[in-house]
Amino acid sequence: MFLSALEMRNIIESSLLPKRSQCTLSPELTMTIKIFDDHKTDHVALVKTDIDARKLTGCRAINDLIAELRTELDHNPAAGNHFHQQHQRMTGR
Repeated sequence: MFLSALEMRNIIESSLLPKRSQCTLSPELTMTIKIFDDHKTDHVALVKTDIDARKLTGCRAINDLIAELRTELDHNPAAGNHFHQQHQRMTGR
């Protein structure tokens, strides 16, 4: 099963809320994900490039990618730990 670029983008960007993010997909099916510090500035907290979108064929693969992005954000001093704190409040974990 291969999701459309729009479906993948929606799933990933929604999963990274409250952070603002932007997913782009190249014709070669490599994805770039930018995660911004907040909704007011264009300061990028994290950029992940060369993601093989062909491997994002199901929920598990997408969840693993999102978990990896969250971990990188939590360990990125420029992004702080605001994302992790917000995620805990939203999920109760």
